[in-house]
Amino acid sequence: MMGRRKSEQSQLFYAFDLEAVVPDDHQVRQIAAVLDLSWARTELAPYYSHTGRPSVDPELMIRMLILGYVFAIRSERALCREVQLNLAYRWFCGLGIEDKIPDHSAFTRARNERFRQHDVFRRVFERVVAACIRADLVGGSGFAVDASLIAADANKCRSTPGSKWSRDLDPATARRAVQDYLASLDDPAWGAATDVMPKFVAPADPAAQWTGALRNAAFFAYADNYLIDVKFGIIMDVEASRAIRQAEVGASQTMIERTQATFGIKPDWIVGDTAYGSAPNLHFLVDEKGIAPHVPVIDKSKRDDGTFSREDFIYDNEHDYYVCPNGKIAPRSNRKRKARGDNMVSYFSRVTDCRSCPLKPRCCPKSPSRKITRHIHEAARDVARAIAKTAAYEQTRRDRKKVEMLFAHLKRILRMGRLRLRGPAGAQFEFTLAAIAQNLRRLAKLTIQPPDISRLRVA
Repeated sequence: MMGRRKSEQSQLFYAFDLEAVVPDDHQVRQIAAVLDLSWARTELAPYYSHTGRPSVDPELMIRMLILGYVFAIRSERALCREVQLNLAYRWFCGLGIEDKIPDHSAFTRARNERFRQHDVFRRVFERVVAACIRADLVGGSGFAVDASLIAADANKCRSTPGSKWSRDLDPATARRAVQDYLASLDDPAWGAATDVMPKFVAPADPAAQWTGALRNAAFFAYADNYLIDVKFGIIMDVEASRAIRQAEVGASQTMIERTQATFGIKPDWIVGDTAYGSAPNLHFLVDEKGIAPHVPVIDKSKRDDGTFSREDFIYDNEHDYYVCPNGKIAPRSNRKRKARGDNMVSYFSRVTDCRSCPLKPRCCPKSPSRKITRHIHEAARDVARAIAKTAAYEQTRRDRKKVEMLFAHLKRILRMGRLRLRGPAGAQFEFTLAAIAQNLRRLAKLTIQPPDISRLRVA
């Protein structure tokens, strides 16, 4: 028969156990088991005054912010509402059923003052990576690097043409995002990355780059750079930069050096796309770091008019000259070994050799001799070309998809298609928190369900 709810007198006292309400298999329990913030209060203590009213617990704010990025709650107002209502979120943050939730404005002040001065989320990120290393989720032999464009909080309708934009601004009266921009003009990942003036500049966030790299409608964006370990896709470092190739390459070098300095880990090889195949970057990887570059080489020496390309000539490293297909020598033109301004060295064949050469119509049909140019770091490019012919290279190209999957997860699951904060510091803050969230989710999942090591590919 149909039942009816009994309306009885309410109880006078209730015994409510928050611990018993949160399911054992809820994701907050898994993340809480691998997240340690016991050190935060001690390290942040010097940034708080010894007098005055007690502040909001910094560990509580850090937990709430991490919670927001793990569960794709981008707004701090919305985050406060969710923690107010969701019992699992309250449990994760260490709040009781009647504890008051901090006001959303407290996060803004802490982010722009104490958290920024201490760079606390960089410390959280490093400690999470260290936990992944202790859990044997980091192989350390192979890394992948890539960058993804994230739309900035800037509107083209309120932008200024680059030709009319002036950097002569007073930092004292400028907004915080503009102050960050002015402070980063000499940074290789920002103002010093290129001298080219962008087509448009957003006065509200001048560090955002106007880009049409997605071959669609152009927009203002930042580049989110990831350096990951390919064993389980753990993010080893994260860096924000301008959305241009030069800045992304500089960010990759910064991340490699910082990972080595922080964790003592330097990979044997690294995989990336063509954006990282410039000669200076390959020189950095091969000659300075001793890392094998599994990267396509940026090479424009290939000819499509039917004449011989540079690869048809053989370079003699011992004598520093080229040998043409007919066996003749093309010596270096500058005996003092001074490179040109574009770091290219020229080699010229002898006119007497070319004049009677039967291969001249296929070599230099419109000039008396053949000119060959070689980059001063061509040896590093040759190393990358040789690696591209190996069987291991085919596998590492597939491994590179792991970093692309992380960016897809970032935009689709964590909903970071557009930044909420402005300026280089705001972009770095959001990218770091998102990387923390992704690493925590991966660490929690693989800790609760350990992978079958025997089924992993041996690198």
